[in-house]
Amino acid sequence: MSLSLPALNDSVRKAGDFAQGVNVMVKRRLFNPLRPDHAARSAFNVLKFGPFAGVVMHAAQTRPDAAAIVDERGEVSFGELNEQSSALARGLEAQGIKPGDVVALLARDHRGMVLSLLATGKLGVRTVLMNTGFAKPQFADVAARENVKAVLHDSEFLDLMSAIPAEIPRVLTWVDEKDNVDPSVSTIESLIKTRSTAPLPAPAKPGGMVILTSGTTGTPKGAPRDRVSPFASAQFVDRVPLPNNGTMIMAAPIFHGTGLSQFTLGLALGNRVIFQQRRFDPEKTLANIQQYQADSLVVVPTMLQRILDLGDEVLAEYDPRTIKVIFAAGSAIAPDVVTRTLDYFGDSLYNLYGSTECAVMTVATPEDLRKAPTTAGKAPVGIRIVLLDENRKPITAPNVTGTIFVDNGFAFTGYTDGRTKEIVDGMMSSGDVGHFDADGLLYIDGRDDDMIVSGGENVFPLEVENLIAGRDDIFEAAVVGVDDREFGKRLRAFVVPGPESKRDAQEIKDYVKANLARYKVPREVVFLDELPRNATGKLLRKPLIEMEIDAD
Repeated sequence: MSLSLPALNDSVRKAGDFAQGVNVMVKRRLFNPLRPDHAARSAFNVLKFGPFAGVVMHAAQTRPDAAAIVDERGEVSFGELNEQSSALARGLEAQGIKPGDVVALLARDHRGMVLSLLATGKLGVRTVLMNTGFAKPQFADVAARENVKAVLHDSEFLDLMSAIPAEIPRVLTWVDEKDNVDPSVSTIESLIKTRSTAPLPAPAKPGGMVILTSGTTGTPKGAPRDRVSPFASAQFVDRVPLPNNGTMIMAAPIFHGTGLSQFTLGLALGNRVIFQQRRFDPEKTLANIQQYQADSLVVVPTMLQRILDLGDEVLAEYDPRTIKVIFAAGSAIAPDVVTRTLDYFGDSLYNLYGSTECAVMTVATPEDLRKAPTTAGKAPVGIRIVLLDENRKPITAPNVTGTIFVDNGFAFTGYTDGRTKEIVDGMMSSGDVGHFDADGLLYIDGRDDDMIVSGGENVFPLEVENLIAGRDDIFEAAVVGVDDREFGKRLRAFVVPGPESKRDAQEIKDYVKANLARYKVPREVVFLDELPRNATGKLLRKPLIEMEIDAD
């Protein structure tokens, strides 16, 4: 009996999670129990064509004339997206792209990006979402590793194409006049033209997508998203009340997991999604909120900071009170940015802690963040978080740091190069360390490989980072460990000062010393105009560690 009990308990738990997930979807109006025919058809589309194509196909059947997206060329309805993507799928097929092939998609947020995602989903083609910040070596490495058979890309990336073999077909997803594109080059418009817009038969199996990790330490790894389920959305909407039939401003890039997940969910909830003019502009974001009376905004944390750093005079020109939900994910948010966001936009900030590999882990609500600006919140329905010590034994006491492991049925199954994350008892390591407080709120103490040992003491730089960045005269800060002959490692702080800053390194050191243990005081404080970040806003620590600075 004892041998079968764990399996039985696991089955009961999963059944309970499923029931709770359905309840969440009904509550958030993602599932109408009075129209099981719609639910069945939607589930079929998702399972056969993948989540993104399935969502748009369902919307095209139920509300074809409703606006789906707005980009700088105007508005596109669900019906238009569905028909044009079917024609594009046939055009790609005529180019020799077939089910099971892998294509790279290198595009900014616009209708061409959306149509490409839909067309490849309908064909059963696997799509690798390339980072728009790639240099040639990274682009070439990923294309070779993923065995890319064709590239769909914006014309601004034409020069990048010289990094891959000339025989790989290319199709332009957006053409700018300034790029002087040869008229004979294939575009999605030329592939759509004259081809049938009729529905396509379902592929033998979904092609799936590959989302790339942030690549802050080298060529990013590929994390396939092959687990298809309409119930994955319950993990987002359980603790994030995204509006139905509203207007969403999509500031985050949809080649990244944050943007893609919320774009898909926004469409599933019947929202009209407003794209920026392909590049993030903080003031334009505020203008769009006001112009379209938007009720939700999707960002990565650095975007929030750039909006708030516009200054009081500019911020006062706009009224953001229509915003009900700001969804932020992708990296930690500095505590002062959390507080400033809540003060300017109201209690609308929802900060998701997740990763490309583990998917959703926890969500901090406005109530959580008002109480503790640095918390990562609590796990939504169907997700379990545990902390394990260095011997991989559970930590149950509050305020004790351990490695974070997550049980999420929609986590990835391994990188495309064959590697995977550490697994213990079916739970996957997030790669971070953290602790719970007495109320069950999770806090991230840092990456498990960020911890340094300085003079025999364990130090997580994030704690020092948050303290410095929380000052009124500091815009942002980064703290790294650098080699030290005497102590093994020492802390070095990089600070982006605000206009009121005295730029006094010793004063900042004294401030840290007054609030934290002596061994956590940075040996050096370096003032910078900005911190190095990648295209999704994640801090790049390696250039800071390697930076040569003048000795004090």
